[in-house]
Amino acid sequence: MLSVGKKFALLGGQMPRRRRLGAAGLPHHVLNRACRRAIIFATDDDYRDFMRVLDRAKRRTGMRVLAFAIMPNHWHLLLWPENGVQLSRFMQWLTMTQTQRWHRRHGSVGTGPLYQGRYKAFPIVSKRRFLVVARYVEQNPLRAGLVEHVEDWRWSSAWHRCNNCEHGVLEPWPIPVPADWLSVVNQPQSFIHLRSVREEIRGARRVGRPPRDAR
Repeated sequence: MLSVGKKFALLGGQMPRRRRLGAAGLPHHVLNRACRRAIIFATDDDYRDFMRVLDRAKRRTGMRVLAFAIMPNHWHLLLWPENGVQLSRFMQWLTMTQTQRWHRRHGSVGTGPLYQGRYKAFPIVSKRRFLVVARYVEQNPLRAGLVEHVEDWRWSSAWHRCNNCEHGVLEPWPIPVPADWLSVVNQPQSFIHLRSVREEIRGARRVGRPPRDAR
């Protein structure tokens, strides 16, 4: 594994001995799922509204959004906070605001929470791991059979990057995007890498406060 200090210096600090949430200066893989895995993004308007909230959350907190994939019943974000406080503030505002807006739009205010609970987040401590996680995130729509190519899923960073979206939410990566990245992401990810990310997701404890229902 490449050391943070030598090969991932832009992320700040040395490689932590133990995984810790909110590690200052490190990118984080962040995700959350709908209660009972219900469909919360059923229409283009649902997706568009989440994108608007994501952009506003980024502007309010200065969060750097590196990659994302919004799926019918969950989402993945690859974020690069300056510190743990910035991450928690960003996620609190994002989930609370999107929950309130979703309930108002669907006429379900007061019916209960939108998400399972607190979001999951874990830091990425090396260049190699960053590429594994970024590939996992952007490949979600392809693995789910929603599209034939990752760049066809409009609600992902792959689509935004390929279409050179102006005024988009994406920020430059802490490392150069590989020249063949699109080709790589469109190829099946190795079982070892898939298992490593999934096991980390299953093992990561939830952090932050669960968003309250709009009243």
